[in-house]
Amino acid sequence: MTTETAPIRYRITGMDCPSCAAKIEGAARKVDGVEHVKVSIASQIMTVGVDDPMRRLPELENAITNIGYQLDQMGASKVAKTEEGQDCDDKIPDLSHVTAAYKRALWIVVLLNTGFGVVQIVGSVLAGSQALQADALDFIGDGLISFLGLVAVGWGLAARAKAALLQGIFLAVLGFVVVGTTTYRVFVTQDPQTLLMGGLALAAFIFNVVAALVLIPHRKGDANMRAVWLFSRNDAIGNLAVVAAALLVWWLSSPWPDLLVAFAVAGLFLQSAWAIIRDARSDLSHAT
Repeated sequence: MTTETAPIRYRITGMDCPSCAAKIEGAARKVDGVEHVKVSIASQIMTVGVDDPMRRLPELENAITNIGYQLDQMGASKVAKTEEGQDCDDKIPDLSHVTAAYKRALWIVVLLNTGFGVVQIVGSVLAGSQALQADALDFIGDGLISFLGLVAVGWGLAARAKAALLQGIFLAVLGFVVVGTTTYRVFVTQDPQTLLMGGLALAAFIFNVVAALVLIPHRKGDANMRAVWLFSRNDAIGNLAVVAAALLVWWLSSPWPDLLVAFAVAGLFLQSAWAIIRDARSDLSHAT
């Protein structure tokens, strides 16, 4: 007869995008004895159930840290309470692993992502490219997620969830704006300026490489460097898709490659925004 254990929660440091949550969940499920796991990109908290915590938790923690993330178990005891009667989950976490150098690296990544995202939006208007506009969302979204991870690292669950909910709604609005303007371009066709479109997409690719180089020194071991590379690779694929769209627009003398890539990138972006909103609502429900 097995006894159901209370869920154990960890704060996670180092999640840069919604795909990180799926990556962490996949690594956790490979550990024997893990009964269930859920990672919230909104609050950056992992909730996990294991059959033998004393034996399984060290294995689980090693599995997560080996792919490039830092963990802080929430509360000295899952059943302990603070003097005010609140759960230990809301106590200030141990942030000793968040070094000043790592914070500086994250700030650089935040500024690179949000700054170039704004540049891309302006460039997309000048170039008349919807794909470039959609690609800018990815930069802004990643920058905001990293920013929330920096400023809210010591916040309680409810505060983190509220901030993430507002962030998710903002990102969803941006995504729907891009879908709307792209739909408008379907009926009011305009060939993008392929040279400016391709040039900005190549610059975006370079910015993603720089962001990866900034983060790699703060990841431990080859597996963690691979995690940074995979994160940057996914963003780079979007950049190169815009470059390919620019070449096809030039070759075919048609705006359709630009529009199709814009719809695809915006769709993926809206999926990420929904994941943030869904997780934030779940976290708010748990906090109350």
